[in-house]
Amino acid sequence: MAITKPIRNRIQALKSEFDTMRQGKESLLNMIDDAEIPESVYNSNAIENSTLTLKETEKILLEQEVSRDISLREVYEAKNLARVIDYIRNKVQTLEINKETILLLHQMLIGGIDDSIAGRFRKKGEYVRVGTHIAPAPEHVERMIEEILNEYSSNLESYFVDKVAKFHLDFETVHPFCDGNGRIGRVLTNLQLLKLGFPIIIIRDKEKKEYYDAFKEYRDSKNKNGKIMEKIVGLGLIESLHKRITYLKGDNVVILADYAKKHKKSTPAVLNAARRQNIPAFREKGVWKIGESFRL
Repeated sequence: MAITKPIRNRIQALKSEFDTMRQGKESLLNMIDDAEIPESVYNSNAIENSTLTLKETEKILLEQEVSRDISLREVYEAKNLARVIDYIRNKVQTLEINKETILLLHQMLIGGIDDSIAGRFRKKGEYVRVGTHIAPAPEHVERMIEEILNEYSSNLESYFVDKVAKFHLDFETVHPFCDGNGRIGRVLTNLQLLKLGFPIIIIRDKEKKEYYDAFKEYRDSKNKNGKIMEKIVGLGLIESLHKRITYLKGDNVVILADYAKKHKKSTPAVLNAARRQNIPAFREKGVWKIGESFRL
């Protein structure tokens, strides 16, 4: 199942508005991207069971002291992932979606944490399991990654959200590395979106169950159904565009619950509309917000 035509039309309309409004305002967009890095890092690491909070992640990235003892590994994981996200943003024009880029990003992510596995695919005898899914044997990894890359680059018919979602599902199914597969997979999703002129998305730890369900659906269905992942990527992209357009308009950003109260609307109903992206709401540090000028 592919992204529906109404959703495609919404994404295209938002992209057109975003492209028109961004002219001459790249510095503002860079500020939004910079401010979002701790949130991206926190959520991606939390999905992989990091114990760091968002506040602790922010402090680590700002080189500030954290109030509790934190493992050196988790500090490196936060700093390295932030560096990788910043790298793809700054190098998007020159980076290709290929094997060399994947290995480079993995080296940047795992380097200094476990140099014995950084920047290389799994070798003979290195098997990995995610839940009940046992990833393909190491000797098949490189060939399968090349097949996934070839399919992505040669598929000129599928809608881009469907392509990006399928690539992520296939990449995580192969699980080519001993460690860092999920984080690199999500970085690659954002690199693909950036290369298409879209902003990055955040797959959130609070939605981890749906995210994991997407892989289960894909692996268990005979026709490799990617509907859940397509929805995750599509809604994430709409939310990211809503956020940037709101700031580009210069609108005053308010907390959505306060907005609902002020306009005498049901807060649960408004929050539900936000989750469905039926209104131009977006999250900052996990809190739903909206432009004050929006009228329901």
